[in-house]
Amino acid sequence: IGEWTLPGARFPLEMARDADAGSNSLLTYQLTGNPSFSLAMKERPGGVNQPELVLERALDREKQSTFELVLTAVDGGDPAKSGTVQIRVNVTDANDNAPVFSKNVYEARVAENLPAGSLVLRVRATDEDAGSNGQVSYFFGNVPVAVSALFTVDRESGEIRTAGPLDFEGKNKYIFGLEATDGGGLTDHCQVQIDIMDENDNAPDITVLSLSSPVPEDAPIGTVVAVLNVNDPDSGENGQVSCELSGESPLSILASPGGSYKVLVLAKALDREEAAFHELVLTASDGGDPARTGTARIRVTVLDANDNAPVFSEAEYTVRVPEDVPVGSVLVTVTASDTDEGLNGHVKYS
Repeated sequence: IGEWTLPGARFPLEMARDADAGSNSLLTYQLTGNPSFSLAMKERPGGVNQPELVLERALDREKQSTFELVLTAVDGGDPAKSGTVQIRVNVTDANDNAPVFSKNVYEARVAENLPAGSLVLRVRATDEDAGSNGQVSYFFGNVPVAVSALFTVDRESGEIRTAGPLDFEGKNKYIFGLEATDGGGLTDHCQVQIDIMDENDNAPDITVLSLSSPVPEDAPIGTVVAVLNVNDPDSGENGQVSCELSGESPLSILASPGGSYKVLVLAKALDREEAAFHELVLTASDGGDPARTGTARIRVTVLDANDNAPVFSEAEYTVRVPEDVPVGSVLVTVTASDTDEGLNGHVKYS
């Protein structure tokens, strides 16, 4: 009997036979077993009563799929004799139950750069119906192309796997819908939320925004020499960058309040006569484990200032000459040098 059958439906039952005659063969019927069914008699030609099974209540296969009843036939003899037969009622399934997801929202956290085919999560929907009515298939809902390009869903198992590379810096959260459909076309829907966790897959990048070179050697301490932008698109500690200058540098680093801009300023006086230029290497390191680094090379040329006076090669020149030396004779050659550059180092005598 189908579970969609309405109460009041009748189902003919097999009649009993009694070989006696007269009142000894007059039969009555009784039904025992379940209040969902009752017994009715239908008179057939010749005055014979046909027993019929009457459905009293609506059936629900998911609550009870079978019923065990006993039909008893009793003759009219004295003493009466009886015979019994067992009636098994199997309830046929109707697609009266839609699939139901175990959760309304499924959440997962996965690391970026997972290999294609990696398992992200598994959804599950159940259907109380039987046969094809209870077989559930899984599909994407109306999702953007970006989602279907990055994820796949197995129609039978409900496993969601990666189909392409995930990039935290491109997008760190995906929310989309899934649909479960049974063999009869009934559906249920759920939401999937996948959070992408950052991996330290980006090294700091240093960009020189401005550079003042050459720098006068008499520039005061604190003079701004360069402005740099240091960027790491990773998040958390993976994106927190610290910077340092290599070697004995005349510059120091000042960080902007946001931390992404670095200002190089003079930390000590310059002396072109000691070093005409400075080759600096700025190293930026993030807080990942292991850390990633980025470098930038900066050349600062020192512009000469006239900070050195000429110096004679001798503090005193003593010359002995005869009194009759001709006019115009060279008595002595004096030399003076100046360590400055260009005109600042060009020496004149008077």
